[in-house]
Amino acid sequence: MGTCVIYDIIIVGAGPAGLTAALYAARFRRSALVLHDGTPRAGYIPLSRNVPGHEDGIAGAELLERMTRHAEASGAHLVEARVTAATRAEGLFHLTDADGVVRSARAVILATGVAMNKPPLDEEVHQAALDAHVLGYCPICDGFEHTGQRIAVLGCDISGAKEALFLSGYSDDVTLVPQRNVDLNPDERRDLERAGIHILTDPVTRFEPTGREMRLHCEGRAAPLAFDVLYPALGSRPRNALAQQLGLEIEAAGTLATSSPFGTPIPGLYCAGDVVEGLDQISVAMGHGAVAATKAHNWLRERDGETAQAVLGAE
Repeated sequence: MGTCVIYDIIIVGAGPAGLTAALYAARFRRSALVLHDGTPRAGYIPLSRNVPGHEDGIAGAELLERMTRHAEASGAHLVEARVTAATRAEGLFHLTDADGVVRSARAVILATGVAMNKPPLDEEVHQAALDAHVLGYCPICDGFEHTGQRIAVLGCDISGAKEALFLSGYSDDVTLVPQRNVDLNPDERRDLERAGIHILTDPVTRFEPTGREMRLHCEGRAAPLAFDVLYPALGSRPRNALAQQLGLEIEAAGTLATSSPFGTPIPGLYCAGDVVEGLDQISVAMGHGAVAATKAHNWLRERDGETAQAVLGAE
């Protein structure tokens, strides 16, 4: 395949999971390469206040910059390249990028993340709304900062209902807003209303973020509705294409098994971060990355006969 270098470990993705894996792999003195497309979801976070040790909060871009420097200082290499194909043959993984460049490794960690389903906003307007904290995607991350505020949840289905109920622990003013239709049965609607959740029936026709609030223009209403923050509950799309190409089984939600940071049915393949079923949090992604890199390192040691049992000749 014209490949000159065979890496010990290639990590796909440069979010918190991938960068943690790179740091650990490099500190294990493994040749570690990170391939990424330059779009880690954490980079869009204006300020995260639940990353342990950052009590004043830290911007996602700054956190990733610090983590990148740390990994590179330890010996990891980062290359911006969108990986489009993955195969495994004769004990090696071969990753092909959009330019046709093939890179090979003995072990691979997939930290490819998820893509969020967003409301219809231009990218510049969308980012400005995030920066103004009138648009949010993670109630677990920053629901605390919106205590007592006017909160809207976009998506009148069971997923939106669960998010609205969670946020009702922070505010008595939570409204469930349909993107198109209210996909809740009468019993579900009644239970939400008993819990103090307001339910609109008028679909949103336009989103108007300002520097202080999110205004929703709805069918049949002359004036927009104003909220301090809007949380879209529109789901996400796990970036699982490479995992599928390598033959991993995909969970019903499109994610990978919770055990995949510890190993997969494919020898030498590990997964970490939001693409794994579980809690989509920076701290969880870091933990996944540490586990996956350590498991990959130990797996390589076993293959190379470097375990204590092999070296000492134990039974």
